Amino acid sequence: MISLSVTDFSRKLKTMLDLVEFRGEEIILIRNKHKIARILPGAPYLTAMEAMSDLYRTLSPDAGETWEKDSKLEERLTEVTDPWES
Repeated sequence: MISLSVTDFSRKLKTMLDLVEFRGEEIILIRNKHKIARILPGAPYLTAMEAMSDLYRTLSPDAGETWEKDSKLEERLTEVTDPWES
């Protein structure tokens, strides 16, 4: 945890935000000897591969081949339609 004045924080903004983002540091901002804010790192994010890593267990063995085949179809949509339209 890093405590620093608002003035120092504003002077070192990029460096401080890099510490929060990449090192997971928590920053406490102080103004007039009072803690006024706490900056916390956001929730970690997942890559698409990580997010879908368990998906293979729920799919049939030929699902990947079907998806690949469907993605290469020459036929494309010519207009956008609303699937919920009655």
